Amino acid sequence: MTRGFIKATMVAAGLLGLAAAAYSQRFGRGFTSDPPATEFPANAEFHFLRVEYRDNTGNRGFGFGSRRGRANGWWAQDWPDAEEHFTKGVQRLTRMDAGDPQHVSLTDDRLFDYPWIYATQTGYWILSDSETSRLREYLLRGGFIMTDDFWDQNGPQEWEVFAEAMNRVFPGQPITDIGLSDSVMHVLYDIQEKDLTFIPGSRHLGRDGRVYQPPGTTPKWRAMYDEKKRMVVAVNFNTDIGDAWEFADVPYYPEAMTTLAYRYGINYLIYSVTH
Repeated sequence: MTRGFIKATMVAAGLLGLAAAAYSQRFGRGFTSDPPATEFPANAEFHFLRVEYRDNTGNRGFGFGSRRGRANGWWAQDWPDAEEHFTKGVQRLTRMDAGDPQHVSLTDDRLFDYPWIYATQTGYWILSDSETSRLREYLLRGGFIMTDDFWDQNGPQEWEVFAEAMNRVFPGQPITDIGLSDSVMHVLYDIQEKDLTFIPGSRHLGRDGRVYQPPGTTPKWRAMYDEKKRMVVAVNFNTDIGDAWEFADVPYYPEAMTTLAYRYGINYLIYSVTH
């Protein structure tokens, strides 16, 4: 893992009105056929790294991950729009040198070049023994993974799939709620109790502009820690930060939710390279 990256100096650009400030170009309601692509530097201190994995649905197939992305599997949900928008936020709101987003499998040796990685829809993943072993090695060597967008809407299955995989990564290690006093909640932006709220996916927005939270779901902000009490796994359950990034450029997605999603993501990122 590149130590120069971990020593990078990062300073906030200031408090947000993020979504409006970061994205002046807006689109109409619904998917646009061809949002503009963004070019990022090939060589940089930070590259958003999305984890590829096999999923347990068997029927996801090759389809749209977002408005522009087509891929095979749930690992690609919101790809590439979410990471491109988040990377723009990192460029704007920090002094971190942010480059083009990447995606590789857990068994790819390039994984160790990225101290911060992201996995979505982790209620569907199937991790092999080699993948769990590699993820354990990655985290113990100083890596950090942010997991997102999985639900108990249809019962406990997605949580159980995720928890079973993480128990194989760290046997017997608990998954606990993040305390409001935890440093990750204040490393740059102050996350308060009011911010422990449901961040909707685009599917949770009505045409009346209201947010419709799925019945029986309660957002949970959880984590796993290594033996040195360093957070190594951020668990965003019953909430959809990826969609808040993906739809940062559309007028119907709530700006306050995109702003909050950026604050969480940037806090996780800065924590990962300073702790």
